[in-house]
Amino acid sequence: MKEVISTQHGPKAIGPYSQAIRANGFIFISGQVAFDPATSQLIEGDVAAQTERVLQNLKGIVEAAGSMLDKTVKTTVFLKDMNDFAKMNEVYSRFFPANPPARSTVEVARLPRDVRVEIDLIALA
Repeated sequence: MKEVISTQHGPKAIGPYSQAIRANGFIFISGQVAFDPATSQLIEGDVAAQTERVLQNLKGIVEAAGSMLDKTVKTTVFLKDMNDFAKMNEVYSRFFPANPPARSTVEVARLPRDVRVEIDLIALA
């Protein structure tokens, strides 16, 4: 069984995808970029500021789905520039201070709206 999750606590989907799906005991959250859900606008700032906004978005969506960040089992971080890894990682570590999830981090040629970071997440429901 598959349940679509949609909440105002994260940016609205801007294409043919769902914010998140709950299925078989897991929550799969689509990649999030630094959109402010209140304004639907990208936030200004460097990769640290964007990472903060992205993780706040993920937190809002996972909580709306009935879970929490500490139940995250896997994330994927997409960076526009791997030189931003340390700044992203410093912010990321604040959101996952103990028992962090498995993670992959990759540099990509381009991200939507030319943002510096995008993160997706899988959590236990």
